[in-house]
Amino acid sequence: MVAGSFLSGDKSAQATDLPAKPKPSVNDFRYCLNTSTIREQDLGIEREIEIAGELGYDGIEPWIRQLDKYEAEGGSLSDLRKRIEDAGLTVDSAIGFARWIVDDEQERAAGLEQLKVDLDKLQQIGGTRIAAPPTGATNGPALNLLQAAERYRAILDIGQQFGIIPQLEVWGFSENLSRVGESTFVAMESGHPDACLLPDVYHIYKGGSDFNSLHMLGQKAIHVFHLNDYPANPPRDSISDKDRVFPGDGVAPLSAIFRNLHEVGFRGTFSLELFNPTYWKRDPVEVSREGLDKMKTSVQTAFEA
Repeated sequence: MVAGSFLSGDKSAQATDLPAKPKPSVNDFRYCLNTSTIREQDLGIEREIEIAGELGYDGIEPWIRQLDKYEAEGGSLSDLRKRIEDAGLTVDSAIGFARWIVDDEQERAAGLEQLKVDLDKLQQIGGTRIAAPPTGATNGPALNLLQAAERYRAILDIGQQFGIIPQLEVWGFSENLSRVGESTFVAMESGHPDACLLPDVYHIYKGGSDFNSLHMLGQKAIHVFHLNDYPANPPRDSISDKDRVFPGDGVAPLSAIFRNLHEVGFRGTFSLELFNPTYWKRDPVEVSREGLDKMKTSVQTAFEA
């Protein structure tokens, strides 16, 4: 090769020397079942784990209240962990509602103690992440975002004691942290190395953020992404959780979302989170199977376009 050809822009040399980038694939991500999707069938967490494992999900995202119920009925969390592992699953995230962000000091202190209880339960089943939504601050005055960042840092410090990362969840219907930009500001200003977001297709839409904002978030900013879709009607101002539909059955720009996420390095977990009463009336196995199929089909379609 002629000396200096790399610097001179020798395109023939570059074409032969540089490996081609691998094409994005549906297998670049993990797929998880959030138990809200089939919760009203009241199967119990053990059966939900079986379903997720039998259908080929990679992980499960339980709600802390399910673990509370399981224990109250005499269940052992160590036994539940073994069930999860035997099913070939991991606990990619969990849903809790500790009031860690509120302005009232006594209420916030109680929220931090509740979080510790929740994290202890989650640790016992092998969980590594938990949702941290702005519970208790969804109505009323706007939060001081710098104070919110300090409070987020506090729960990240607590999370480190348990080996679990609280993920700052975007809640589109909330008066606080309803937008991707707000939530990103709080996470960044926390100054904590574990700070990250838990976005959601429906919540990003409901909160009014543009999905192109996702290209601003780097590889470490998102570990889990709640996946769903939304219909054209009802409109944004009146749409609610119950209106969420399977990925690909609505009008969300899913292909652009997946491509943006992939381009910034996201290789984490898509967790199917739905609250649709129509699905709750159906067979839970069929709902879970259809959800997994449509998640993967939507991702595949994005990268074939």
